[in-house]
Parts: sequence; structure tokens; C-alpha cells
Amino acid sequence: MKKMYALSLRPFCRTVTKATLMLLWALLLGVTSFAQRTGGILKGTVTDENNAPLPGVTVAVKGTNRGTTTNANGAYSISVNNEDVIIFSLMGSVPKEIKVEDKKAINITLLTDTKQLKDVVVIGYGTSSKKDVTGSITSIKSEEFNQGVLTTPAELLQGKVPGLNVTKSGDPNAAPSVVLRGPSTIRTTGGAMEPFYVIDGVPGASIDLLAPADIESIDVLKDASATAIYGSRAANGVIMVTTKRAKAGQARLTYNAYGAMEEVSKQIDMLSADELRAYVKKQGQTILPGLNDDGSSTNWQKLLERKGFSQSHNISFGGANNNTDYGGSATYLKNDGILKNTSLERTTVRGYLAQRFFNDRLKLGVTITNSHTKSDDVPQQYVLPGMLFYLPTVSPYNPDGTYKEYYARTGDGTLNPLSLINNNTIHIDDNKTMLTGLVQVEILKGLRYTLTGTTQRDENNYSSYLNSQSGLAQNQNGVANRKSYLNTSTVLESYFNYDREFGKHSVKLLGGYTFQQDRSNDGFGLTTQGFSNDALSYNNLYLSNPTGLSQVPLDNNPISTLRLISYYARVQYSYADKYLFQASLRNDGSSAFGINNRWGYFPAVSAGWNITSEDFMKNISLINNLKLRAGYGVSGNSTGFNAFTALLVYGTTASPKFLYNGNITNSIGFVRNENPDLKWESTSTANFGLDFGILKDRISGSVDYYIKKTSDLIYDQYPVSATQYVVPVYTANVGSIKNSGIEVVLNAVPVKTKDFTWKTSLNFAHNKNVIESISNSTYPINFVQTASLGGQGQSGNYSQIIKPGYALGTFNLWHYMGKDPNGVSTFLDASGKTIAAQPLTTDARIAGNAQPALIYGWSNNFYYHNFDLNFLVRGVTGNKILNATLAAMNNPQGSPRQNIPRFTLGESYNDKYAYLISDRFLEDGSYLRMDNVTLGYTFKPHTQYIKSLRLYLSGNNLFVITKYRGVDPEINIGGVTPGIDNKNFYPKTRTYMIGVSASF
Repeated sequence: MKKMYALSLRPFCRTVTKATLMLLWALLLGVTSFAQRTGGILKGTVTDENNAPLPGVTVAVKGTNRGTTTNANGAYSISVNNEDVIIFSLMGSVPKEIKVEDKKAINITLLTDTKQLKDVVVIGYGTSSKKDVTGSITSIKSEEFNQGVLTTPAELLQGKVPGLNVTKSGDPNAAPSVVLRGPSTIRTTGGAMEPFYVIDGVPGASIDLLAPADIESIDVLKDASATAIYGSRAANGVIMVTTKRAKAGQARLTYNAYGAMEEVSKQIDMLSADELRAYVKKQGQTILPGLNDDGSSTNWQKLLERKGFSQSHNISFGGANNNTDYGGSATYLKNDGILKNTSLERTTVRGYLAQRFFNDRLKLGVTITNSHTKSDDVPQQYVLPGMLFYLPTVSPYNPDGTYKEYYARTGDGTLNPLSLINNNTIHIDDNKTMLTGLVQVEILKGLRYTLTGTTQRDENNYSSYLNSQSGLAQNQNGVANRKSYLNTSTVLESYFNYDREFGKHSVKLLGGYTFQQDRSNDGFGLTTQGFSNDALSYNNLYLSNPTGLSQVPLDNNPISTLRLISYYARVQYSYADKYLFQASLRNDGSSAFGINNRWGYFPAVSAGWNITSEDFMKNISLINNLKLRAGYGVSGNSTGFNAFTALLVYGTTASPKFLYNGNITNSIGFVRNENPDLKWESTSTANFGLDFGILKDRISGSVDYYIKKTSDLIYDQYPVSATQYVVPVYTANVGSIKNSGIEVVLNAVPVKTKDFTWKTSLNFAHNKNVIESISNSTYPINFVQTASLGGQGQSGNYSQIIKPGYALGTFNLWHYMGKDPNGVSTFLDASGKTIAAQPLTTDARIAGNAQPALIYGWSNNFYYHNFDLNFLVRGVTGNKILNATLAAMNNPQGSPRQNIPRFTLGESYNDKYAYLISDRFLEDGSYLRMDNVTLGYTFKPHTQYIKSLRLYLSGNNLFVITKYRGVDPEINIGGVTPGIDNKNFYPKTRTYMIGVSASF
């Protein structure tokens, strides 16, 4: 019985115990649940690293729409539950997440996000951390950009990127020349020498679409292991541009503006009217009274130049929450050139919207950008030499107020420069629009699919009018020219990214497809003349009265459609953050090339070794970063070709119209030979690099050595037999060109205290360029002569030569031997004899080249409390400039008909050869320029509405140290005729500006 009782009691006890435990557990859960649901008001303050309050910080409850911002004192107050997670975020700072739990107050410090920003590098179709990069890439962030009146984003990089040479005159309408690691082609059309631009992942987008204030960062991909993912368009490097977007949890509003005054930094020292009269009289000569000397004293440079005033305004906004990113900006730029009637006015509008769905698995986005540019210009090819050569002894006006002209005058600068500016109108209206749609899907963990579609429209309208008083259109009663062309580009990108980490292994895979179609020259151009008056300028061309068809020529600018199809793949692998490997392959097909060579492969491979991740480096605290890099790859150059490059083409001949059976008919004939084997130029690059950081990056930098060789160079003037070909010249792949060099970057923080910081960065690059070959047994040529500069008695002469064994831009000139006893210039002929006569073309000899041996930039930044001061010094050395402007002006015997520079006062009047272009006028092009100095002060008002307010003063081109005798030594080094100053240099400017940057 007792046993039975015990047996029967045990289940009962177990049941009661179980029930009791369950009840206690339920009560505990209830209490816990009640505690979790219990909340209240959470308060606190947010400060920066210096313990200063941060207004405008977004304080949001994660996963909800509840949020607030800190006030002027950095304080906040928000309703929360204990289980909530609070996100603190501010643009430019590292966001923080804090669990509420049972806290009643949370005070935090937000750190500046400089390290995170600097660690991210944009590569093709993705990003990478800086420590994982195996190619040669230079990244420039927005806070490092150059200040100044900048019309194109390329100017932001001047002096900042080793190996990148950006040159620009003072012309507001002229695009800068951009050359990376030396010239790799002998073609200039269609930007064949320029880097390839990618904007927010859109390949080939126009860089003019962006306002500099909208750019977050620029990454310059220099070697083929980094650029080959863009295949046939990446031989000149790739410039990746990333625009500004709001960070998660932020709402931002910024305003940036400046006003600037520009003045001519240097003028040519020409003789005044009285000085010229005295010089001519001293030589026993006479300036023709009345027509060449009316008693006036005119400074033509001063008359045509002015102080230019510029302004820029940029306002941008953006925000990002858990599901939506949005933003937009508007920029207005007005830049008046220092040459009268030259100016640029640009309005840029940009907007973006992105929405995420299904727990961020699907992202849809759209971005639209429009850039509208209006440019006014003058016939610079006549105005620029005219203001130097035109006689100062002549008034601009006749007594009746008309412009004074003497068309029978011979020599240089025969047209009234002021008349050239005011009687000739050039206006360009360019409207660019780009629309991009994005679909991004996270299929599996780490596997992401991206589809983007972009359409870009570039509508360019050109209008010019030479009125009835224009010396360029004498007795034509006005000449009008109108051109309207539409260029469209459609790009489809479809690719997969797979990023995963498995223990110590990290793998990133990329595979994709690209389709691009470019339709060019959809429009026409027309010239007509004979207007009853000038009232309508270039408008209403139907009112013209041409006397024949020859007075109404149409542009020979055929429409074409070009297609590019690509397949690409890339693998990135790292082990334990020590050993890095990357390989890529792109297969491009282009309709621009011959039927036998429309497809090509562009492979690349690179590796890196993070030495500081090794165990034997752990005890070496002095070195915090040491990485070796090596890579090899092949990229191509298909830029500048149209759809007909390799085809047999019929077109209009030199005399396109003729009378046939009483009808006006176009004459059609062969204009281009077919080449079914034509293919793109191919550039292979080997790159070896070392990255280092010492004392926790107090000293850091990189060293790169590269060898870049371009083969299958395309030249379109190979002479061929007229019996075998329909046209006597042929386009073929024959030559090769080589660049090799070294690039060094050194960054340092020499001083860093609580109150004062000094950061400095020095970069320099050496490049050696050499033409290896330009012919073969099928197309034999020994050299190509370039740079026909003209000048008195020098028509048909060439000043440069493209020849194997020499650099592109090599000068081929007569050798100056000084003066004979009569003060006459003498030269060395081909036989070695000194002659006091004009040499023959066969007497020219090699005389140096225009390629700089060293390009350098040195920037410094100083911070003291709220003050900041920075300056940039940059320059080049080891290059030559042909001062053909000085040569042409140095004409003593021409002084009764044209002005001369003060330089000519040292010449003998008997020297009838003083003006001949020779190596006498080949000058050292080295310079050191104080490019920019900026002083700023940042206010942090105690208000929740204004985050910061910065005022700054800036000066550009404050001084230049050089031996060059021309206007400025920063001569264009792009194209096949670099380093020539030939009466066409738009004066360089010195700029003073005041600006403001406000963040709300």
C-alpha cells in the first residue's frame, strides 16, 4: 500500500511541480515582456572628438520612422522602448548604434569618418578596400580637390595625381588637355589621347555633365591590371567619378558659392606707339602716315583684355532612411573670360531617387542629370596674334566711329583686333542630359545582380555671324553659319557580383555583359551670306541672298551609328589579408573595325602581398602598412573612330557640285579605302608597386614603376599605289609606342597637436616616351612631319617629327649659329656649313622634345582651431617649348607695318632672317607655379539648423618661376604637336576669390 501510494503520488507531484514551474516561467516572461515594453523619454547629448556639441545629428530608432535631430547644444530627446536600438548618424562621421535597454540617458561622441572614406576605392563595377587593391590607383576625396574657377572636373586633379598632366589656358571655353602616363597613340580625334571617364558606374559618360561641387571622390585607375575591365577604351587610363549622396539616417542641405575676379597674369612686352616710332626713325625708315600712323597711341592688349568676373552657386540636398535614398542639386556657373566677348555660362541640375523593398533585397533607382552650357567666343586665331602685331600707331576708330581698317597692309596682324571682336559673333549652346535607371537584386547571401540602363543626349548648336563690317567677310554683306547636331548614347550594363568570406578566405567574383550604341552627327550645318542688314545676326537664314550654290555650302559631317558589345569577368581572392590575387578578362566587339578583327580579348592579372599582416611584422610597431603589388594587363584604344573607319566609303569630292544635263548634281567618289583587318590599338602594361605606412600613417605613400607599350598604332595617311587602291592613302595598324616611368607619392603629418595640425603631400612622376616604329614592309615610311606653323616665307615647313627612336613631340628645326658681322642671323646647313641665308627644309635637325621629364605637385594643409590654410605648388621640368610667337614678332624690317616686342630692340635692323623659326626660339619649358592658396575659417553656430559655416579666401596662379619668355609656360602637351606656342595662346589668368560653404 505504501509502495502503491508512493507510486501514485509521484505523477501528481511531478504534475504540480511542472505546473508550478510553468506558472513561474509565464510570470517571468510577463515581467520581462512588461519590462521590455516599458520605455519613456531618452535624453542625451552628442559631441565631436574635441568635446564640442554637434547640432543636426540624426537620432533615429532602428527599423522605425521615429527620429529627431540634436539642437544647437547637441542635445536630443526621443520617445523609446527598452528593446529599441538608437542610430546616431551625421554626414562625415562614423554612425553609432546603441541599445536602449533601461537607460534614461545616452551621451555619445561621433568620430570623423575620414579613415573609412579613405579606405574605399572605386574600381570597375564595384568597390574595394584600399588594403586589397593590387593595381595602381590614386584616390582623391572632395576635401582634397583644388579650389578655383573650374569649368571642368578634370581641373580638380591638377598637381594631385602622379603621372597625370592637366594643362589649361585661361580660355573659359577650352577643355583642358589630360594625359596620363604619357601619350599612347598618334591620333587626336574624338579624345583618342584622353582617359576614359566612368561616372557613378556609367562608362563613357560626359565629364561636363557634373558640377565640381557634386563630386564626392575621383579614383584614377592607371595600370592595365586596374583598367582592363573596361577593355578597348581603357588604354589611356580610367577616371572613376563618384557623386555625393546622403548617408544612411541623414538629411542634409548644403550651399556652396564663390565670387571671383580674374586678371591677366602676364602680357607680352610690346613697344608703345612712341617707342615704335623712335625705333623705326632710328633705322632711317618711315611708318606710312595716315594709314599706318595717324598719331594715335593704342595699347591693343589692354584694349582687348579685361578683368573677368565669375560666380558659382551650388545648392544640394539629400536624405536616406531605412528604405529610401533621395537627393538633388542645382549649380549655376558664370565665367567671363579676360578676352572681351568670351564667356561661359552653365546650369547643372541633378536628382536621384532609390527605393529598397523586401528587407533590402530589391533596390530600384533612377538618376537624371542635365547640363546646359552657353558659350560666347571670338575668332581667336585672328584676335590673339592681332593684339600683339597690330600697329599701336593706329586708332581703333575712324572719325565717323567706324572701325579703322587698311586691308592692303601686308605682314602679320593686318585686321583691326577690336573690330574682330565686335564684328564677329560666335555662340555655342550645348545641352547634355543623362538618365540612368537601376535594378539591383540580392539573390542569395553575397550574390547580387545589377542591371543599369543609361541614355545620354548631347545637343550642340553652333551659330556664328560675320557682319557686313567684318574684315573676315569683306564685301559679302554678312556671313552666317548654323550647325545643329544631336549625339545620343545608350548603354546597358548587366552583371553579377558574388562576395563571400570563408574563414581566412575572401572571394569576390564578377561577371557581366555590356551593350552600347552611339549615334553621332544627327543634324546638319549650313553657311550662307548676303544679308540686307546685320539686325538679325545669324537668325532667319532664309533672308540671305547668296549669288550661287558655292556660297551655301553644307557640312560634310555624315551621321553614323557605332555599337559595342562586351562580356567580362573578374575574380578577386585574398587569404588572411596577406596574399591578394586578381584576374580579369574582357571580350569586346566593335563595329568600328574590320570584319576580320571586330572582337578582341583584354586580359589582366595582378597580385599583392600585405607584408604587415605576417607574423614576423607584428613586433615591428614602426611600420603599420607595407604592401607589394605587381600586375600585367592589356587594354585597348577604340576611341575616336566612327562606324565607317574600316569600310570603303563614297563621299563628296573637293568640288562637290557640278552641272549635269542642266541640273546641279553632287559629285560622288571614293574617299576612303576598305581595310577588313583594321583593329584597335593594344596597350600592354606591367606595373610594380609598393605601398607603405609608418608611425600609424604619420608617414605614408607609394612607389610605382611601369612599362607601357602600345602596338598596332593606327595611322590614316600611309601612301599606297593608286593602281591597287581607289584612294592613295590607307588606314592601317602598323606602329608601336612605349612609355616607361616611375611615380612616387609621399604623405606626412609632421605636426599634430590638440590645437594645430600640418599635413603635407608630395607627388612626382617621371615618364620616358619613345616611338618604336611607324612602318613595316607593306607600309614603308621613315618619318611623319608635323607642326606646319607657317609664317613669312615658311609655308610648308614642319617643326616637329614623328620618328622611331624619338619621343612624340620631338622638334625638328634649323640650327641657329648666332649673328654674322653685319648682325644677320646665321644657320647650319645639312653639310655643316654656316650660312647667312634662309636654310632648306633638309637642313633641319633634331632639337629636343616637348615631353616633360618630371611632373610634380606639393600640397600642404594647416589647421589651427577653426582656421585652415592650404596651398599647392606644382610644375614640370625637362621639357622644351617652341616660342613661335616670339619668332614671328621678331621681325625688325617689318616694324613699319607691324609692332615688335621689346626683345627685338636688341636685334640688328639688317637681320632679315630674325623671324625664322629655329632652335633659337626653342626654350626651356620648366616652371614652378604657386597654383593655389586658400585661407578659411569655419563657424559652428549654436543652432540646430546650421551644422557649419565656412568662409574662405583663395588665390590661383599667384606666381610662376620660369625662364620661358612667352605668356605662360603651361603650354598644351596633348595631341601630336605638343609644346608649341604659335600666336594662339589665350592668356593665363590670376584669380582672386571669396567663397562660402554652409551645411544645414
